[in-house]
Amino acid sequence: MVAHLLRLKLTLLRNGLRRSPWQLVGMAIAGLYALGLVAVLIIALVLLRNAGTGTAHTAVVLGGSAAVLGWGVIPVVASATDMTLDPARFTTFAIPMKQLLAGLALGGLIGIPGLATALVALATVATWSRGVLPALAALVGACLGVMTCVVLAKVVTTATASLAASRRFKDISAIAFMVPLVLLGPIVAAVGRGVSASTGFLPAFAGTLSWTPLGAPWALGGDVAAGRPGAAVKLLVSVAVLAGLAWCWKLLLVRALVTPPYAGAGKRKGGRLGLLGVLPATPAGAVMARSLTYWLRDPRYSGSLVVIPLLPVIMLFQGAQTGHYEGVAFLAPVSAFILAWSISADVSYDNTGFALHVATGVRGVADRLGRSLACLAFALPVVLVFAVGAAALTRDWAALPGQLGLSLGILFSGLGLSSVVSARYTVTVPLPGDSPFKKPPGNVGQTLAVQFVGMLVLLVLVLPEAALLVAHAVTGRALFGWINLAVGVILGLVLFVAGVRLGGKWLDARGPELLAQVSVNR
Repeated sequence: MVAHLLRLKLTLLRNGLRRSPWQLVGMAIAGLYALGLVAVLIIALVLLRNAGTGTAHTAVVLGGSAAVLGWGVIPVVASATDMTLDPARFTTFAIPMKQLLAGLALGGLIGIPGLATALVALATVATWSRGVLPALAALVGACLGVMTCVVLAKVVTTATASLAASRRFKDISAIAFMVPLVLLGPIVAAVGRGVSASTGFLPAFAGTLSWTPLGAPWALGGDVAAGRPGAAVKLLVSVAVLAGLAWCWKLLLVRALVTPPYAGAGKRKGGRLGLLGVLPATPAGAVMARSLTYWLRDPRYSGSLVVIPLLPVIMLFQGAQTGHYEGVAFLAPVSAFILAWSISADVSYDNTGFALHVATGVRGVADRLGRSLACLAFALPVVLVFAVGAAALTRDWAALPGQLGLSLGILFSGLGLSSVVSARYTVTVPLPGDSPFKKPPGNVGQTLAVQFVGMLVLLVLVLPEAALLVAHAVTGRALFGWINLAVGVILGLVLFVAGVRLGGKWLDARGPELLAQVSVNR
């Protein structure tokens, strides 16, 4: 039965790749990226063989502890990314619990994260190949550490299965997970400075972690190599922790199989139209209200909004590092680009909900205008505030008109272009209700081509504003800045209207075809 579960996992992965050759290409790219990272870590662990025992022990314990912690934390907010062997699917099968546990645990190693962790863990054997006993101890520790990672992830995902079935939990966790990803650069830099400033603290910290469930299995090889007497105790701690996690997982799995989680509909109060009762009772107003509701409640949309307030943090951090804050001048243009291009896949995000637009006979122009105005409702204030704030921070008020011209030109032109792109092409996006990080199989090649070519077209459309901004920076004449402001507003609005009209025309002609395309993955 264990072998059957492993074959099932492999079959599901293989069939998922067969759905589209571009899915295989995407998997290959992700595998190459992971392979490069794994290769770097393996080389580092091999080189640690020539380092001192204390240095190698500190590095291995800290790295292994971080791996265990990551396997325990990430599944909480990303549990929906890989559910090929979801325990709830085995509710109606009388599979013996021991075999089910073993099959699901070993199945957790099938995939890029599991294989990468296993390869890096086995590389610690090379680090401690300073004798037979240290190498054997490192091998035992690597096996215990990897299985602890996998079983801990299973415990977390099974324990939070009822929460993960909640739409609200998915939304909040997905958005919260994006914050550290966006701030990864400042976080890594801050951690690096802290590590460099406290190198004397790290060995003591690693020694403390080696007695905890996080670092005990990774400390076995170093303790045996250094002749420390605590290796036997840490082995017992590692085995006991793994056994305890397996026991907890068994209890949680029994409960999950008997009463699988159900995301039932909560009680809702009727009679409230929300934004539909506030905005004008016109086709464009209704589409705008619907789109704004998605922006506020759908994590696939609101995730883009989370990134925007974090951009000033990143740019201010970079300015503090260099002592120059001129980079904040790009804050408004970059934000305008992100927000304007965010609706380029609006129809794809609708999925089968786009049938509402087709069935009611909403004109394409009204559809395009409503979606664009919904984005413009918060994008315009954000761009204005960022542009004025950048000028206030740098005290370069003379550059404000040019910055506003470029930013508004990008915003209006980008919304017009996005209105055309989303009416002509569909791309593979996360399905409604899924995690923003869960992307269904699809034509990845077309998605990349549409996004890349669309960005190039937008760059061409804003060349006049960019040229005027460069002219102002070179000559220092304020006239170029004011001309840029006028050009950005007028040309941007012209392109915006043209894009809405052209996109509306294409939407009227291709509405049923678009609905058929976005309904493939559901």
